[in-house]
Amino acid sequence: MPRALRGRGGSEDSAWAISRDWHIAHPYWPLYDVVVRTPRLEARLPSEDQLVDLARLAGEGVHDPSWMPMGGWTDQPSPQLERGVLHWHWGQRANWRREAWSFDTVILVDGEVVGTQGMAARDFGKLRSVETGSWLGRRFQGQGIGKEMRAAVLHLAFAGLDALEATSVFWHDNEPSKRVSRSLGYEPNGDRWTLRRGERDREELVRLRRDVWETRRRDDITIEGLDDDCLALFGAVATPSA
Repeated sequence: MPRALRGRGGSEDSAWAISRDWHIAHPYWPLYDVVVRTPRLEARLPSEDQLVDLARLAGEGVHDPSWMPMGGWTDQPSPQLERGVLHWHWGQRANWRREAWSFDTVILVDGEVVGTQGMAARDFGKLRSVETGSWLGRRFQGQGIGKEMRAAVLHLAFAGLDALEATSVFWHDNEPSKRVSRSLGYEPNGDRWTLRRGERDREELVRLRRDVWETRRRDDITIEGLDDDCLALFGAVATPSA
């Protein structure tokens, strides 16, 4: 309950506290209505409660501490780690522009938050290219959910936004990410050197072309809420073909 309401009492205050929607009103930010569903999961922008659940899940662990498959943020102690998750998602919403956006969904399996799948782009209207990234809570790994949620966001990119390519990147020793990318049709797209825990290390780049995705396109993934207002916010002017 908001601090201003604590201890005030009164049925009107209580009703206001219970019914208040902490999201921006959907007519003004229709991206909250975009939902991608597969037979196993649901991907959508998180509510504030779901975002807190996501932060808590990150605090439980995303990977073995002896290994770093992420960008380093998981090395932070609690509660800085959980706060960082909240700050990231709040920041992506606040800084959204059609020329540069990051659509960071929460992944729900049977209503439970299991991880997050993001998709970002710059100048999408001209380049038609997106980059994806994700993480799963450790207790949900090894169940095929990672591949399923990537397939969901790729369907949004290609079928919904009419993208021409999707790219991704992972550390050279991140075998789970490699397997997911290969299984979905990604091809090698070079590599680059960067720092991992302060040491020089190599990342591998991969790319999925639209024509390759079309050969593997699934008919059991659906998109809801992707109307003209949403397409405008994504910088995508083509009519979705979901």
